[in-house]
Amino acid sequence: MLFKDILLVGLGGGVGSVARFLCQRSVSAWYPHAFPFGTFIVNFLGCFLIGLLLGLMEKGSIIKPEMRLLLVTGFCGGFTTFSAFAAENIQLLKDGRLLYFTVYTVASVVLGILATFVGLSIVK
Repeated sequence: MLFKDILLVGLGGGVGSVARFLCQRSVSAWYPHAFPFGTFIVNFLGCFLIGLLLGLMEKGSIIKPEMRLLLVTGFCGGFTTFSAFAAENIQLLKDGRLLYFTVYTVASVVLGILATFVGLSIVK
């Protein structure tokens, strides 16, 4: 069972990563700009898609649990982890956990940028 789950996540993640690469590349070729429109569009599309998928799953048996691994964890996770971040934040808001939502959002953005800066600084 675990091996099948790993395969589903891996397959979805691989396809999602390739889709992200192609989307970002297409946007950059179509509209070269200093603003990272490719990543911005990928993040928006990934959030929209994960919202649709999770909404369909909440409706009932429209999407099987194995498809959640393939599409949500795998594809959306490979396409953009920002979609998982957004979905987790929505769940925190639904659960009324405003403090956790705020801490998770602010800490993720600030610490993520800081960690990237520190990583780059170490290499320099």
